[in-house]
Amino acid sequence: MKYLKIFIGSLIVLLISLVIYSGIFPSTEAVSEERGIAKLKKVELGGMNQWISIRGKDKNNPVLLWLHGGPGLAQMPLAHYLDGELEKEFVVVHWDQRGAGKSNPLDFDESTMTEEQFLSDAIELVNYLRYSFDDEKIYLLGHSWGSKLGLELVNLYPEDFYAFISVTQIVDVQEGLDISYEWLKNKLEENGDRRNIEKLEKIGPPPYTISQYRNFAGIMVKYGGNIDVGKEELIAIGIQAPEYTFLEYIQWLDGALRHAGPIWDVSEEHDIDYRKEITSVDVPIYFFAGRNDYTTPLVLIEDYFERIEAPKKELIIFENSAHTPFLGEREKFYKEVINIKYR
Repeated sequence: MKYLKIFIGSLIVLLISLVIYSGIFPSTEAVSEERGIAKLKKVELGGMNQWISIRGKDKNNPVLLWLHGGPGLAQMPLAHYLDGELEKEFVVVHWDQRGAGKSNPLDFDESTMTEEQFLSDAIELVNYLRYSFDDEKIYLLGHSWGSKLGLELVNLYPEDFYAFISVTQIVDVQEGLDISYEWLKNKLEENGDRRNIEKLEKIGPPPYTISQYRNFAGIMVKYGGNIDVGKEELIAIGIQAPEYTFLEYIQWLDGALRHAGPIWDVSEEHDIDYRKEITSVDVPIYFFAGRNDYTTPLVLIEDYFERIEAPKKELIIFENSAHTPFLGEREKFYKEVINIKYR
């Protein structure tokens, strides 16, 4: 829990709230429909127990597996807020990846956080879901880091997926950081924000270590280039999740604070340019991008969309969102996802 120490002071109020709102025994709210499904399940992936939630009004609907960002930013605590409409059309599965949320035990081994291991875990889970629901294929949705993981999966195993919904796709890590830096620098100068200009000058231009990136992203959040709701609102949503106990919220925070730390400084991660590495996929691909996103800049996603070849492709821009359109424009987001099922 070494990363949690950084935020101890500011988390006191949050911890009190967690004690009030969270319980001792995790569960997921039942669905009333006779054919519905609502499960909170521990599965072994890559030799490690990891957790998934499975929810849908009709278990005969196709599975939609949501790959969260980070790695480390588990999405399960937000599922009750995000998925109501999606659960009418899909069996929605949220997976706390290794080192995130419920899959971040006290004795977690950070050295296992490698891209190869995440990919191996993911395809194990995909096959588990295909077998469990007796379906040849599933829908895949990946956000941020999850878009990278998802793109690699559909490239390697296209036969397992109906379609890939890429939300704020990672395209070129280093070029994206360069664009983000110039945008933020200009924003600070336009606003005469001397305090954050000095902070940015101290951080300097990319490439960044993980600690430098955390500081950089902290400034970017204040100018709307990252998350689309305030931290307080996000916490207020998250702490109402019955799937998490008090201890698991601590694990959630610890995983989020670790973020991409163990794999951030692997040189291959920053050399990625999918415009050169994955030029085509054999499944329909739908890019969801926020107009105001400077974490994975829209200009790179537009460029990649024009270049990639696929049986079907579409770029859907969320005009009033940044890096989390499922929070910034929730109604449009779920309508667009559902529409994909009927295309």
